[in-house]
Amino acid sequence: MHPRIKVIGAGLAGCEAAYQAAKLGVYVDLYEMKPRKYTPAHKYDGFAELVCSNSLRSAQLFNAVGLLKEELSRLGSLIMEAAYATAVPAGSALAVDRKLDTDEVTVIASGPLTSDALAERISALVSAKSLYFYDAAAPIVDAASIDFSKAYFASRYGKGDGEDYVNCPMTEAEYRAFYEALVTATEAPLHEFDIPNGKEPKVFEGCMPVEVMAKRGVDTLLFGPLKPVGLPDPKTGKEPFAVVQLRRENKEGTMYNLVGFQTHLTFPEQRRVFGMIPGLENAEFLRYGVMHRNTYLCSPSILTETYSMAEHPNLFFAGQMTGVEGYVESTGSGLVAGINAALRAMGRDALIFPAETILGSMAHYVSHGSATAFQPMNANFGILAPLEQKVKGGKRARNDAYVLRSLALVDELKKALEPTS
Repeated sequence: MHPRIKVIGAGLAGCEAAYQAAKLGVYVDLYEMKPRKYTPAHKYDGFAELVCSNSLRSAQLFNAVGLLKEELSRLGSLIMEAAYATAVPAGSALAVDRKLDTDEVTVIASGPLTSDALAERISALVSAKSLYFYDAAAPIVDAASIDFSKAYFASRYGKGDGEDYVNCPMTEAEYRAFYEALVTATEAPLHEFDIPNGKEPKVFEGCMPVEVMAKRGVDTLLFGPLKPVGLPDPKTGKEPFAVVQLRRENKEGTMYNLVGFQTHLTFPEQRRVFGMIPGLENAEFLRYGVMHRNTYLCSPSILTETYSMAEHPNLFFAGQMTGVEGYVESTGSGLVAGINAALRAMGRDALIFPAETILGSMAHYVSHGSATAFQPMNANFGILAPLEQKVKGGKRARNDAYVLRSLALVDELKKALEPTS
């Protein structure tokens, strides 16, 4: 019997998964609920609809998402081919026309706005506690961009190993200025699909945005995320007036999360206001804080590096449901899941993408991240496996080294996927 798989959801990830599997010679049944049923965000009756933006972000190679596009292109991505064929002028970004033209293996790529009925089936499969319906994430910064002439390592009351937290101390004047900027900053508008039935999602109460907390009183943050107790500054030996703590996001210590800084501010406002924090004036934000409806799995307790379920190897997930964030990232997860679903159906060994590539680092992040504090993530150089040797010449030289290493590995993967004669 000819190998066959099912793909549920014809968004970017689903279409990419279906195409990659078909290229390997597997029959694919692709299921899509449109045009019979739409989510509040979808309007177009075709496949691979772009919902929130027509920009696929930077096309420059020294940028992580630009490198991801190049990896996808070299591996024959359907979505990238369509994107470049329908590109419209947008400077250094890739912007496109929004209408881009058990024995059975299944890929679920139904997206962050998965219908209630399918979400219930998935919830029953993975257990309700492992499926999240709202995304409340704090910003993440590149550790290399933190100014340690101002910031210092310390855990509260000296607990822990001493490097789990970075602390950014504030004087009273710095805190007052930061507070005023925070409570007057512009918030991002809510979309219709973020407020089903006209009610704001419960996450806004259970995981309060830092700007909302601040508006309860000028001293509120001093008893919450900016509490300085137990964190003396080694430069003075005294506790600062306020402290912003950053928690290590990965074991390599290349990324740090702003503790308690879930936020609904616009991205430019986050950069402006959080850049007032001493030590973060020139911080590189690998991910901005977000609060919106987003159905996604607690993937580290569920998925493997091929995007298959550990307990059900014939069932794969792809797209933002896995914890990758963004259109291009969703496409990447679809490519990896589609290839491996096809290989599984054909009885062949899985293809593990190296963590030195963006495709592989995303797969590694969703399968090996923290199962207790997992949050969706965009492509960034911070999740790549570290370079073996330190590169001189600053950030651009380091990024160029990442690109050269990654693309050499992608070219090897391409050879492995070529049909054998």
